[in-house]
Amino acid sequence: MNTPADDDPTPGLGKAARLGLIDRFRTRQGGASAAPARAAAPAANVPDQFYRFERHPAYERLLVSHSAAERYGVQSPFFRVHEAVAGATTTIGARQYLNFSSYNYLGLNGHPRVNQAAQRAVERYGTSPSASRLVAGERPVQRQLEQALATFLGVDDCIAFVSGHATNVSTIATLLGPRDLVLHDALIHNSVLEGVKLSGAHRRSFPHNDWQWVDALLGQLRGQFERVLIVVEGLYSMDGDGPDLRHFVTLKQRHKAFLMVDDAHALGVLGATGRGSAEHWGINPRDVDIWMGTLSKTLASCGGYIAGSTPLVELLKFNAPGFVYSVGLSPALAAAALEALHILQEEPQRVARLQAVGAEFLQLARARGIDTGLSEGHAITPAIVGSSLKAARLSNALFERGINAQPIIYPAVEEKAARIRFFLCAMHEPQQLLATADALAELI
Repeated sequence: MNTPADDDPTPGLGKAARLGLIDRFRTRQGGASAAPARAAAPAANVPDQFYRFERHPAYERLLVSHSAAERYGVQSPFFRVHEAVAGATTTIGARQYLNFSSYNYLGLNGHPRVNQAAQRAVERYGTSPSASRLVAGERPVQRQLEQALATFLGVDDCIAFVSGHATNVSTIATLLGPRDLVLHDALIHNSVLEGVKLSGAHRRSFPHNDWQWVDALLGQLRGQFERVLIVVEGLYSMDGDGPDLRHFVTLKQRHKAFLMVDDAHALGVLGATGRGSAEHWGINPRDVDIWMGTLSKTLASCGGYIAGSTPLVELLKFNAPGFVYSVGLSPALAAAALEALHILQEEPQRVARLQAVGAEFLQLARARGIDTGLSEGHAITPAIVGSSLKAARLSNALFERGINAQPIIYPAVEEKAARIRFFLCAMHEPQQLLATADALAELI
């Protein structure tokens, strides 16, 4: 490790003289007044990794990963620049690709009506609300979106945040504390884990979709905690499957717990009219305490929301740091999401088309012997290859054939579960699905 003397720009000066130069420099810059030079305490013997980012362990691990990729001749498949709207197809480097790396499930991103709604909002309100809604006031379109979502989902009210990830983090951290317990699916999204960490609540994961495990555990432990929150996803973004919510509703009622469903990937995807998990499983949406969703997928915008009872929403509006201390949702983004929601309601055939596309691609992949894991054929299907290196190489090989599909590698998933993940869109055509399945089977 370098010592302070190794990096000394004035090696010919004593310590007192150097401190005097620093004081005079500060005086000329209008900084701290020039005080008499005084001896500083000896510098602590602090290892490089504690004050230099280039020696940060996480950065060094990243360099090792990059070096390994170079050694094996694998070009990074990440951060590719899309030059147009990304839907069933996209443009990268002036070339058009079949695209399976977009959450544009219903093809509403770039829809003329959605674009026009955003443009009208910009013309009326500008591009930013500039401050927190709590202190700077509302824009009509923000509340219109929240009320429309609440009505669509069949609950009392809704609150919109500027980020889907921050929605989960801030909500869980606001509602729970050290005397509480969070039980979450083993495959739950990172945003839930971060929220639990911030809350200080106790945390236990349960085997994927195993409601019986939760039931048995709560039978033993419920009395040791004040609040218990059970968190599941309506449609898991890595695997394309979901839990039977009917069982989770029953056990949360039995054990007097809260149930939170992250429906980020289910809105517009599940249910005959795209209302998500509640419609898909035929449950009363009011039997779920907290519905979470995002605006960036089906609704062609950006942000997140929590929907549920009036007390829940009011509590979050005045207490959730991610809402109280954050700028409000941009009027343009709110208007885009609201218009996309209107189109979803007016054109349920888009939902039916997406469901048909998802089922067809799953069938094509399985017929070719591809390991599709737990996928149920909704809008997400993985091709599991069992190695991060193999997944990256496969993604690049598909890219060379004009197919953009991203690898999911360790640590996002276990090394043995590394995969290529395919997001399906209502606008994908049968011949595109067939060509992709054939290319995948040939290259895998």
